[in-house]
Amino acid sequence: MEKIARQGLLYDFYGALLTEHQRNIYEDVVLYDLSLSEIAQEQGISRQGVHDLIKRCNKILEGYEEKLHLVEKFEKTKGLAREIRDLTAEFAGTKDMSLIHRIEEISGEIIELEAH
Repeated sequence: MEKIARQGLLYDFYGALLTEHQRNIYEDVVLYDLSLSEIAQEQGISRQGVHDLIKRCNKILEGYEEKLHLVEKFEKTKGLAREIRDLTAEFAGTKDMSLIHRIEEISGEIIELEAH
């Protein structure tokens, strides 16, 4: 997964667990694509300070993901939903009942993901 996209997903899932100061600076870098220099000037801190804070936030967010696996489960669920969509489109054209069986299996996988 592209680094910026992953950072965005991690932030979506765990950003509320950062301090307000961390959130503000992380949003400026990841969501608003501001440069470290722009943020440093705006926040009254050094460019290196911004860089270190972003690095620390990335480590914190990755730590949450290692423990909770919410992004991983989200990506897996999204992939399974795509597969269901593709199978239903195929079923509409063929009426192959084995496709319905596969859809039931995938639905079960999604339900199991949500249970853990």
